[in-house]
This record gives sequence, structure tokens and C-alpha cells, in this order.
Amino acid sequence: MKTFIKSSARPPRRVIVPAVGLAVASLAVSAQAHAQDVTQLDTITVQEAREQGYKANQSASSKYVKPLLDTPQTVTVVPQEVMKEQQALSLRQVLSNVSGITFDAGEGGGGSGDKINIRGFSANSNMQIDGLRDSSQNNRTDTFNIEQVEVLKGPNSVFGGAGTTGGAINQVSKAPKLRDFAEVGASLGTDNYRRLTLDANKTLDDVGVDSAFRINLMAHENDVPGRNDIDRERFGIAPSVTIGLSEETRATLSYFHQTDDNLPDYGLPAQDGEILSGVDRESYFGWRNLDEEKIQSDAITLKLEHELNDTTRIENQTRYSRVDRDTTVSASHISTVRADGSALPEGNYLPAGPQAYRRDAKTDLWVNQLGLSTEFNTGSLEHDVLVGGEISRETYDLTKGSYGVGKGTNTYPDDGYDLANPPGKWDGSTNYQNSGGTDATLNTKALYIFDTITLAPKWDLSLGLRHDWISGEASDKSNGETVSTSDKMFSGRAGVVYKPADNGRVYLAYGTSFNPAAEALATSGSVSGESLDPEKSNTWELGTKWELLDGRLGLDGALFRVDKTNARETNDVTNELELAGEQRVQGVELGLTGEITEAWKLFANYTLLDSETLSSVAQPQDGGRNPVGQPLGNTPRNSANLWTTYELVPGLEIGYGARYVGSRHVASDVEAKLDSYWVHNAMASYQVNDAFNLQLNVNNLFDEEYVERVRGRPGLDSRSSAVELGDGRSAVVSANYRF
Repeated sequence: MKTFIKSSARPPRRVIVPAVGLAVASLAVSAQAHAQDVTQLDTITVQEAREQGYKANQSASSKYVKPLLDTPQTVTVVPQEVMKEQQALSLRQVLSNVSGITFDAGEGGGGSGDKINIRGFSANSNMQIDGLRDSSQNNRTDTFNIEQVEVLKGPNSVFGGAGTTGGAINQVSKAPKLRDFAEVGASLGTDNYRRLTLDANKTLDDVGVDSAFRINLMAHENDVPGRNDIDRERFGIAPSVTIGLSEETRATLSYFHQTDDNLPDYGLPAQDGEILSGVDRESYFGWRNLDEEKIQSDAITLKLEHELNDTTRIENQTRYSRVDRDTTVSASHISTVRADGSALPEGNYLPAGPQAYRRDAKTDLWVNQLGLSTEFNTGSLEHDVLVGGEISRETYDLTKGSYGVGKGTNTYPDDGYDLANPPGKWDGSTNYQNSGGTDATLNTKALYIFDTITLAPKWDLSLGLRHDWISGEASDKSNGETVSTSDKMFSGRAGVVYKPADNGRVYLAYGTSFNPAAEALATSGSVSGESLDPEKSNTWELGTKWELLDGRLGLDGALFRVDKTNARETNDVTNELELAGEQRVQGVELGLTGEITEAWKLFANYTLLDSETLSSVAQPQDGGRNPVGQPLGNTPRNSANLWTTYELVPGLEIGYGARYVGSRHVASDVEAKLDSYWVHNAMASYQVNDAFNLQLNVNNLFDEEYVERVRGRPGLDSRSSAVELGDGRSAVVSANYRF
């Protein structure tokens, strides 16, 4: 009897084969029972029906050839289900679900943007989208086209290239699926919150093999909760199409476009990590008629996949992206003294730091990644191997200028402004002047190989080796001075996995990373010590992973130590950079993710970070202290996150979330600390029918005033520091119709 069975779930093939085999076997039995009847069956299409849920079993990155259970590393995956339940829109909101992550504030050479720390170390240059670099300094404000976010913890340049001292972040884009659906979403909330989305997918039955088209649309606007009329507006569109060229070959072409129009917010003036007395939480210390942030992001990606046979697969991704970010910003630093040192009247201030300072930065990226994965045996040893390479070219074009606020004859009032009621608008004249800028180019090439070897039924050995060639050049537009640098470096990772049970693993792993002088070229246009070798870091991690309750619930834990052995520091005696610092972060990671019952889901994690500066040539600043023996800045010892939902009755679900961040030093060389904080969130959703859903989210239930982002200096009377608060209390009602 001839039968046709068509499965829509092509990768991974190891799941398809048993399913197809079972179907064929059942049909064969039926055929034997009815030997006289010969029946031609119609084609059966088995389509995906169930979303992933809380617990991820596999990384979306092709570099992780084994399931997460067998991966000797702490990998936390925030799935789309959690993001939808929380209405988590920005990358920062999504990452608030992951303990051990903190956020910096501040300008930086390329302007404000996402500044993220993992395990106490910066991950600014370690952003990825679908495993490809996404290193422009930017505010990643919306997840409308994101399926899940993966946080890969610990030094692992073997996976992510330069950087990755504390880890890397991989955003996984939505892709066409082999089922038809459309979902329209509309949301209204406090603080002028309005949002519309569309996620539509259509199978292309008459085009190729297993082809489909998907489009995501988003239009959004809101004010920042707790900040007076600081508005955010954006629009995005992301179409993608997968064409099955044959049973073995398919191509996916995707395009992403998003525009943002925001009022930039540099927070509130602070000293020693605390907002200055008399400053109102709602106050804006910039100039609303001058400050602005306009972002346009575009990316086009072509992904080609080909299955050579049942065990060998080749994949190639090519992407071109462009981020044009034009910002005019005013620092919220202030001074309580005049230029001559005399004190201002009590309760008054003068602006300090750049005012109405413009940065127009354009970042272009070409990147190609090629990988071949295969399985084979050498004697009694089984190998899962991935061999690949990457090549990229990034250009950075920065133009700077200023509107001349507070300069020349157009100065501030002699007695300054009222600290409790800053003007928020510049009434004086402006005289825009260009102040130069930077042109920079960063070229990267890499080759890598990963091999997971099954030594015995209960033992695996994971090995990875990568070699990077990095070269960069930066040119000052004002004087034409050019700085160039180049580095080449091996990175490695090794881990041994013991399988005491089918559902449990114990592992020991070691990995390295490096930070070259050109690491920040594509984010700020700067080279940090062009004549110096790269910084080097390494990690040891001892961990265990278990799947409980028939695989519905994942439990993991790890002990780790990260050492940066030659951090760049400025010797204040010689005023030169040296590879002289040594830093260590060691601690504990715990995670519990999945379904406890059919009605009760849980996403929880905890991180303990014991950080310390072991050696340093840096001299204390602003009357600070020697950093040796002190914790790293913005690195809390304890942090924890919880998100849980429970279905009270069919269709009615409630959710609760809590985030705790312990006290942390403003910087490693000062006594000042930021207070610890708890933030509580709640959700309720009702499935009206199969197609229609209503959801209510209330964030920051108790309107906690807390510092989420901090600049790494305590501040002085002549120039304060500044902090950026987390969002105040807000409520959003969402309606989703699926058809």
C-alpha cells in the first residue's frame, strides 16, 4: 500500500523519524488486516499545535548541538509565553527576569543605550540576534518580533567572539511556522499607553515544500510611568518568508524595520547613589524643546539550510543591518556652586555636564556565518560536531554637535534654577555648531569547531575551540588623526558531563574569553589601548541539571568563578593605560522553570555574586578609596526573580512576579551604596472563548521608588552624578483575538 505522510516539523530530524515510523507501522498493521483492500490515502499534514511553554529544551543557536540538559553551562531562556504574560516589551524588561544582571546608565562615547552587566561584567558588545552580532549602541525598546531571549552565562568567546566576560545575550527572532494563524492585539493603559500588534502566518501550499510567510506589525506609544510626560513612540514591521526549495533545502528571507521617536531621559541628579534632597521624582532635568531621540533600525537576513543526509546539515546566514540613531541629550548632572566656587542659594542649582549635546551615529554591519554539523563514530566514541566560520565588517559614523546652551552670552541665571522645579525648556537662543566626530571600521574573522563526544553511556565530553582575527581603525573627523589596532586570539571551552540518571546531569566546565582594544569600536568609535594585548578572562563552573515531573519542570544549579586577569586601568601617575587590574566574581546560580501541575507554572532564579578587585593600579577618584579588596561596582551580592501563574478555573489565570536586587556599590572605589529593592507585579487573564483573550497587568504594585540604572561615580558638589529610576506603578489592559 502506498501512503503519503508529510510532517511540518522538519528540524530536528530525530523527532520526525520516530513519529513517521510509528504512523507507517500502524498503517502497515491495518494493511495486513485488510489484505484484499488496496487504499490510496490522502496526504496528511501534521502541524505544530502547542507553544513551547516556560521550559526550553534546546537553544536556538546552532552552536549548541546538544539539548540544554546536556550543555555544561548556565543558560537561562526567557520564552515568549513569559514575555506575553508580563507584557515585557523592551530587552531590559525581559532581562529583569534573569538574576545576576544589572543595568548601567550614562552617556558613553556613542550616547545612551542598553548597558548591561552579566555576573558583574559588561555585556555591551555581546548582543546577538539569531546568533549574529548586534553590537550597535542602541535602546532595544520592543520585542514584537522576538520569540525568546537566551542568556548564556560565563566567559565564552568560543561561542560569541570578543568580549563575553560575564556572558552573552541572544535574541531569537520569530520565524514562519507551518500552520495558519493570525493574532491581533490591542492594549490601553495608564500613562497614555496605547499599543496595536498583528502576528499573522500563512502556509504557502503551492510554493515549494513546507513554505510559509509571516508578518509582525507593531505601533506603540506611552509615557514613562513615574516620569512626567516623558514619551515613547515607535512603529515596527517584520515580514519573513521560508521557501522549501526541496525536501532537503530551504531558504528564509526576513526583513526588520523599526522607528523610535522618544524624549531621552538621563534621570535625576544624585550623590553617593541617592537622589539629591528636594528633587521630585517626576522632574525632568533636560530641555524638552531641544532634546530628542530618533532611531531607525533596518536589517535584512538570508538563511539557507541544507540537509546533506540524515546526520549532516549545513546552514548559512547573511545579514546586513543599519542603525541610524540621532540623539540630542542633556545630562542631569548639576552643580550647587558657581564657577568661582561660591555657593548658590539653598535649593538652587546650575546644570553641569553636556547640555543639548547632539550625537548622530550610523552603524552598518555586514556579517556572514557558515556552519556544518554532523554526527559520526570513531570506534566506540560518538561525535556531534559543528565546524563553522564568521566574517563581519562594521562601520561607525558619528557626527557630534551642540546647541550652545549655557555658553557665551547666553548663560544661565546667576542664582541658577529651582531644584524642586527645573524649567525643562530652554528659553534662550541656540547656536548649533558641529564639533567633529569619528569614522571607525571593525573587521572580524573567526573559525571554530565544537565536538561533543559520547565517551560512555553516562559520560559526555564537550570541547570547543575558536580563533578570531580582529582589526579596527578609528579616525577623528576634526583633526584626521587615525588610530588602528589588530589582535588575534584563541578561545576555548571544555566540559565533562556525567549522567547519573536519564533525567539528571552533573557537569564541570572551563571557558575563556578576551576583550580586545577594538571591542567598543562599533558602539562608541573608541579604541581602548591600541598597543595593549586583549584582556583575558576564564571561568570554572560546577553544576547540575535535572528534569522533574516527567520532564515538565527543570531544576538547575551551579557554582562558578570568573577571573579577569589583566583588566585595563589608567595609572594616574603615568596617565597611561596598563593591563594591571585583576578582578574576580564567584558565586551560585539556581533556577527552577516549568510546570508544577497543569495549572501551575513557575519561572524562578537566584544568583549570589561574591565580587572583588584583587589588584589595581588605579588611584581613588573624587576622594574615594583604593578598590583592592572591594566589591565591583553595580554588582549586588544577592538577586532573585520569580514569575508564576495559576489557572484558577478553566480560562481564568492569575500571575504574580517579584524581583529582588540587593544593595550594591556605586563603584568599586567608593563607599557609597545603592539601596536594595523589591518590585512586585501582577497579572490576570481570561480566555473568553477559543479566539478571544483579555489580560490585565499591574506593574510595580506598591509604586516602589528604586534605582534601576546608575552611573559609576558618586558625584561632587560641582558636578553631581545621576541615577535612573525604574518605572513607577502602571496598569495595562490587553485584548487579543486569534483566528
